[in-house]
Amino acid sequence: MSSAAVSAPVLAPPRRAWLTDLPVLLVAVVWGSSYLAAKGITTPQTVVAVLVLRFAVVLPVLVVAGRRRLRALSAAQWRGAGLLGLVLSGIFLVETYGIVHTSATNAGLIISLTMIFTPLAEAAVTRTRPTGAFLAAAGLSVAGVVLLTQGGGFTSPSAGDLLMLAAALARTLHVLLMARVKSVQDADSLSLTTVQLGGSVAVFALLAAVPGTGAVPWTVAAGFGVREWGGLLFLSVFCTLFAFFVQMWSVRRTSPSRVSLLLGTEPLWAAAAGIAIGGERLGAAGAAGAALVLAGTAWGRRSADRGADGGAGRSADPGAP
Repeated sequence: MSSAAVSAPVLAPPRRAWLTDLPVLLVAVVWGSSYLAAKGITTPQTVVAVLVLRFAVVLPVLVVAGRRRLRALSAAQWRGAGLLGLVLSGIFLVETYGIVHTSATNAGLIISLTMIFTPLAEAAVTRTRPTGAFLAAAGLSVAGVVLLTQGGGFTSPSAGDLLMLAAALARTLHVLLMARVKSVQDADSLSLTTVQLGGSVAVFALLAAVPGTGAVPWTVAAGFGVREWGGLLFLSVFCTLFAFFVQMWSVRRTSPSRVSLLLGTEPLWAAAAGIAIGGERLGAAGAAGAALVLAGTAWGRRSADRGADGGAGRSADPGAP
């Protein structure tokens, strides 16, 4: 969700590396589970309200934790972070509506195409040519998505599948902007994330006040039972607050590439949660598609990392869903 300019990490000794890897892997697990959790507490009429509640819960904690750093931001950094917040709000809106209209398994696997789209977009912006291996990996991933969305036979992808594809493209835009908006490149990562989430909450609150956009947040909150509140707190505390701080902690103790590799297992956990907990079924074509998506994104990530020095692009994780 945010990028940080940090000093060179102090790498953990090999025998203690698992102590750093385990929390990062847990982030990938909770992110993968977040699609099923969001689907369980959200309807087409409550998308905006749930987004207001989800981020309003954690925003005060971030503000208190980073209040001194927030005061140190320049006006240009506030504007740059605000712009990123607008894009981020669009990502969450499209993504959450997509989750409501497709399976948690499809959502997690389709959104993983960001790992392919980002290096391709970066290559286009910098006018560099991706490697043949990366293009092959991209083709494999796209073929996987086509198969994945055909669980009931060869039909048009659902509206939710197309929305998740749009969310993956929007995540790609967000990553590119973070790398190219000069005013935020030296900004503290906690402050940057706080301003972005604050801007997103403001957008969601304004939308919630517009007639016809669904139920208002306090009405939805009043109607939540124990299960719904549990799902909301899981999304707020674990998928947002916990995930952000673990990323900051781990990048300072290991390599960004290692963190990125572990977080790249998110779609696998999304599929596992959807099938094991949500009772979703892929079918033969869907299972083959899921395997191709996982193989293609993993291959593409490695190819992009190897080709970065030659200008083929860099992989980037856009953050929590």
